[in-house]
Order: sequence, then structure tokens, then C-alpha cells
Amino acid sequence: MENLIIRKASVDDARGKGYVHYQSWIETYTGLFPDDVMSRLSLDKSIEIAQNHPENTYVAIVEDKIIGFACYLESRDEDLEDAGEISAIYILKKFQGLGIGKKLMEVCYKELEKYSVISLWVLKSNMKSVGFYKRQGFTPDGKVKILHGEEVIRMIKYLDGGSL
Repeated sequence: MENLIIRKASVDDARGKGYVHYQSWIETYTGLFPDDVMSRLSLDKSIEIAQNHPENTYVAIVEDKIIGFACYLESRDEDLEDAGEISAIYILKKFQGLGIGKKLMEVCYKELEKYSVISLWVLKSNMKSVGFYKRQGFTPDGKVKILHGEEVIRMIKYLDGGSL
């Protein structure tokens, strides 16, 4: 995609990031999460949440519009030492499959290069995302959580050549 810009987020990006988060949930999780969970989604709430931690976020922009974003941080999982985490990656459906997700992941890897491993959590039934993460070198490590009644699995990628 030739007119793609990937840059660090700023507080001014909250509306665009919030829209991508909200719309991506509708596009991705309808039918995967219960209807009562989906009915509680709110664009305003997504925009409010999007104001948090712009310093740990990259946005993908096409024609002056945010079409995707990825967030990274030190792993929140107590059982992982020396680990970073991709805490979110969302891309509007019409821009998926164009290499944007891979580019967002790559800039996050650079930010997390001080760690030996990167983790992320993904809805087990979201096979499209699980496949994407596998193509990026992530492997399920057997850890499972329940989110809104659905299984979420942890996947990890070793940056230092290690393995499970």
C-alpha cells in the first residue's frame, strides 16, 4: 500500500483510534462474542479509552484517516519474565490482507526488542487472527483465559531464537 503512513500515536488520534477499535469489534467479533456483550459497545466509550497511553501505540494512516493501530507494553503476565506484549492490534476490515498488520507488528517488535519474548492474547475462535499471528511467528503456549464466556489463548514469539 503506497500511501500508507505508520507513526507513533498522539492524543489527537483518540477519535480515529477509537473509531477503528469500535468498528473492528463490530466487524470481527459479531457472532463470536454473545449479543449482550456486543450490544454494550459504544463509540464514545471506545474514543474515551483510546485516549490512554498514546506513547505505546502506533497508528496506520491512509489518506489522512486512521485505519489501524497496534499497542505494546511490558507483559502483564506474571508467569513471563523478560517479556513484552502486543496488547492490541486492530485494522478496519477493508484494509486487512494488505500487509498493514505485519508492518504494525514490526514497529512494535522494534519497541520491544529489549525483551526475549513477546506475548499476545487472541480469541481462540477468531481463526483469521490466530492464523495471522502464526504467520508472524507466534505459537500458542497453552495458557487460556475466559473473556465474556469465550476462550482466549496466549501466543508467544521468541525474539532471541528460543522456543517453547
